[in-house]
Amino acid sequence: QVQLVESGGDLVQPGGSLRLSCVASGSIYRITLMGWYRQAPEKQRESVATITSAGNTNYTDSVKGRFTISRDNAKKTVYLQMNSLKPEDTAVYYCNAIIAPLMGPNPYRYQNYWGQGTQVTVSS
Repeated sequence: QVQLVESGGDLVQPGGSLRLSCVASGSIYRITLMGWYRQAPEKQRESVATITSAGNTNYTDSVKGRFTISRDNAKKTVYLQMNSLKPEDTAVYYCNAIIAPLMGPNPYRYQNYWGQGTQVTVSS
């Protein structure tokens, strides 16, 4: 069973920083794209940042220059360093990964996995 587990969400003041982590566990053959999404109350889930296995990154415009996505392939972990946080960054942040599992009904076929989400609240 493949799982994504996020950590690092918290309450932080405007201008502060947080670092989110997401670890993939289970019987994993290969991980390609990893990323972070967020969903604010009464809004649709949106992509925040993504990173390929080669380290190529992509960011939504509103976080460029403030957020940095990175990954450690050996640890099957993706990070999101968030600096200069704003109240509009408040949301549940979800980890996403495209993973080919070793077991299950579709072994070695890439599938889309989501974490359970971690709350980030930016408020004074």
